Amino acid sequence: MLYRWIYDHLLVRTDPEIAHDVAMNAIGVFGRSPLARLSEATVGYRGGGSFSGILSRPVPGRLGLAAGQDKDAQAILGTLALGFGFTEIGTITPLPQPGNEQPRLWRVPKESAFRNRMGFNNLGADAAAEQLAVLRSTKRGRAAIVGVNIGKNKWTGPEDASRDYATCARKLARYADYLVINVSSPNTPGLRDLQAVSSLREIASATREGARRATDRHVPILVKIAPDLAREDVRDVAQMVVDENLDGVVASNTTIAHSYGEGGLSGAPLLDRAVETVSYLRSRLGPDKIIIGVGGIFDANGAHRMVGAGADLIEALTGFVYEGPFMPGRVNRALARTAG
Repeated sequence: MLYRWIYDHLLVRTDPEIAHDVAMNAIGVFGRSPLARLSEATVGYRGGGSFSGILSRPVPGRLGLAAGQDKDAQAILGTLALGFGFTEIGTITPLPQPGNEQPRLWRVPKESAFRNRMGFNNLGADAAAEQLAVLRSTKRGRAAIVGVNIGKNKWTGPEDASRDYATCARKLARYADYLVINVSSPNTPGLRDLQAVSSLREIASATREGARRATDRHVPILVKIAPDLAREDVRDVAQMVVDENLDGVVASNTTIAHSYGEGGLSGAPLLDRAVETVSYLRSRLGPDKIIIGVGGIFDANGAHRMVGAGADLIEALTGFVYEGPFMPGRVNRALARTAG
């Protein structure tokens, strides 16, 4: 309640991108401090136990941090100390890119939402690989469950898109617990066109080959889709996942079905649509494919709805920003009690 009062009365008056950068720097410092251990045992306690049979090793909590928050793998340990069971970094592109011009991030408080047109601003695959190599050099870092969300550079044409995904996979798969092919951001021109199955097959094949060249272990590969896909397009993506033997789907990204201007909307308005998409995907994919549900999760109720619809794991970002640092531990403890 205190955090929400601070957010509603003070933080909403700050520039949202500056607030994001300050917060991620603080979480990064926190994760390297002795306070992180204390947090893991108190407010970040996930409820104990683990969830096996989803990724290649047990996940200590169903709720993870969605891609878009820790773009350059700078705050992984702090994120997990706050109670997330895993984290998904990125989106990472082969070469650094600054993203779209500012302003490019807006709060929509009346809907508990954010609108963004960030444009994959990140330091590139080499910088992310350096960060992840340092992380994996420590015992705590090796224990962290980390997904890596990958995309193409803005200037790469659709005919060369698969090359960009292969490059990212080759440089980052060795450090990843899973890879996510992001073809669903609305903020890179032409990117969502790559959700067409004909394009996606080539990208999936190239990503798998890049991962194979990087490591001799199996790295799960998932594809992230937009909430704005028509039902028949979701069906076709699901069939492609089966045909190409990908490991699953992340559903879903931000929506362009809003009236606030350019960019994608995230947050509370997406929950119903995300739950519906997860349920449909589970009916098409059967029990053996991984589904990560994303969109509108702010509390245990939303988390239970998503898991009940068929999600193996779930992710939050906007809900974390609105509800504060106690949110991930609180939700993961609730999910652990239900599982027990």
